[in-house]
Amino acid sequence: MKPATLEFVRQRFMSYYQQGHLSVPPALENREWGFIFFDAKPEVRMRRHLGFGSQDECLEYIRSMVPSHAYYSTAYYTNPAAGTMGEKGWTGADLIFDIDADHLIRGVPYDAMLARVKEETEKLLDMLTGELGFSARTLSLVFSGGRGYHVHMRDPRVRGWESRERREVVDYLCGTGIEPQMLFAAGNGSSGWQKRFSVAMKIYADRLLAGGEKAALKHLKGMKGVGETYAGRFLVALQNFGGEEERPTDALLTSPVMQTLLSAEGGELLPLLKSQAALVDEPVTTDIKRLIRMPTSLHGGSGLRVVEIPPGDLAGFDPLVDAVVFGEREVKIDLAFPLAMPILGNTWKLRKGTNVVPEALAVFLCCRGIAEIGGRA
Repeated sequence: MKPATLEFVRQRFMSYYQQGHLSVPPALENREWGFIFFDAKPEVRMRRHLGFGSQDECLEYIRSMVPSHAYYSTAYYTNPAAGTMGEKGWTGADLIFDIDADHLIRGVPYDAMLARVKEETEKLLDMLTGELGFSARTLSLVFSGGRGYHVHMRDPRVRGWESRERREVVDYLCGTGIEPQMLFAAGNGSSGWQKRFSVAMKIYADRLLAGGEKAALKHLKGMKGVGETYAGRFLVALQNFGGEEERPTDALLTSPVMQTLLSAEGGELLPLLKSQAALVDEPVTTDIKRLIRMPTSLHGGSGLRVVEIPPGDLAGFDPLVDAVVFGEREVKIDLAFPLAMPILGNTWKLRKGTNVVPEALAVFLCCRGIAEIGGRA
């Protein structure tokens, strides 16, 4: 980012922080804080181990320092400003889930990526409240300002969980280590992972049999470790499988073919089963000393606001409208390559080189590193 572009973005962030509404998390005085600044040197990427005694102190720091990124700890400490983690006095941590496009989808336009991530977030919310029994009252949903969503669970009953307990929740959400026989030992497949497994089986059956029985049998026999006898028996059981509302038979569940289909080394059923999961970022949830973005702050990689959203409003939330804080004042930019970009309800088709765009779009493109400021229009 050129100096003029850096200063343009910093000035816009300063304007927002001085005039916009800012909020702080509960138990502010027990949180560690960390910031990245526009003039940060590579060897000092983040300034952390900071603590604030009041909301006014915290917000005054942000408004005077104008960070490009603002974070606070999901953990609670007795001495959050201590210089080492061992001296901070950990007393617990919020349970955090992160749905991020980095490990979901690549190579698509930004708006399409955000739509896909929203679908995964809706799936996660349904699993947390509908299957795991978490109360929506203890749940806070946040658009990260970048490529995903965070779910903060502030239920006092889980605050003291260590990484092991948190990993068990992630394993359930992601469907890690599913064993078909054990999965259906206590039910008929009407809900939860039983139903998801049946849905995945039905999708696989339809795909396998699309080319006919002979082609399906040949395909199964071609799998490593699958002979003609096992392939034939499995195919007959698969043809008799009724679908997502039906429990798979033991002939399907116990077949060596099933083990091959669920193998981590190219098992064909495994990705279909994983597609039924809520693909949360496991390290975020299991890290009991994580720093997370501050809602109402700005994301230095996009210029969008980190927005807390009532879970019931997620379906109607549009980040490229609802998380945009800058306006339509015209700004001249120099764009690295042509693109089409929706923002504030309009789609802008831009050419490589000089373009005149709304300030909101200029900030976004400069923060993304694909445009430099070219002066006012």
